[in-house]
Amino acid sequence: MVQLFLVMILLILIAIELIVKSVENVMFQTLPEEAKERYLNAKTKKWEWEWASRIYKKLLGSKPIEEEAEIILDHNYDGIKELDNKLPPWWVYLFYATVLFGIVYLARFHVFNDYDQDLEYEMEVAEAQAAIEEYRKTAKDLVDVNTVTLLTDASDLKAGQVIFDTNCAVCHMTDGGGGIGPNLTDPYWILGGGIKNVFKTISEGGRDGKGMIAWKQTLKPSEMAQVASYVLSFQGKTSANPKDAEGELWIDENAAEEEEAPEEMASDTTTVAMNE
Repeated sequence: MVQLFLVMILLILIAIELIVKSVENVMFQTLPEEAKERYLNAKTKKWEWEWASRIYKKLLGSKPIEEEAEIILDHNYDGIKELDNKLPPWWVYLFYATVLFGIVYLARFHVFNDYDQDLEYEMEVAEAQAAIEEYRKTAKDLVDVNTVTLLTDASDLKAGQVIFDTNCAVCHMTDGGGGIGPNLTDPYWILGGGIKNVFKTISEGGRDGKGMIAWKQTLKPSEMAQVASYVLSFQGKTSANPKDAEGELWIDENAAEEEEAPEEMASDTTTVAMNE
């Protein structure tokens, strides 16, 4: 559609140009001979900016035809002679500039190792990541199961609690102990624990035929992230009437890695104490 519009504009401009030329030709034919001559002289007159012409000649560095005898060579090739013209100043200055640039580049990147491509790449990635994070602050609904993260801000958890009490407490109880739905306070999960699995379960729903409905049509992505984070805040708490555990034990791999270091440190400390 846009291309067709541009073609139409081009055809209209061509038509206008042809009409103007035709009118100009008709008017020219009606002029007396003296007026025709003045018109042609005015049209063919070359307007030049003197300062631009001087700069052009200086950059070109060529001699006028009257002074060519000073630079003519003694070679004669069947009547063809050559001129010993100097290199144009603009070309010489540009060559010197490239040499200077090459020296600075060599010293900066190969002698002093100012920064290499890997560092430049890391800097650009960091800048892009910062820009993405800044954008996400104003686009909280731009989140899915792959990008969702655990929210710890009090305002987000409070919003998640409101959503939970309104939509989820009827099946899971207000303290997460479970009713029709499973217990949310124990480490056992039917469809997997962790923020990504909980977000996916809320978004897509539970098991076919007996799980909860999919909330992605009712809740915004940011709201699902808030309620998923609030659900995970039940972990480790004791409910008034906890339901029996369902599903499989969920162990967060990242948390397990963090816990290994203190255990190893305690073992090393015990060994040292025994040796002493």
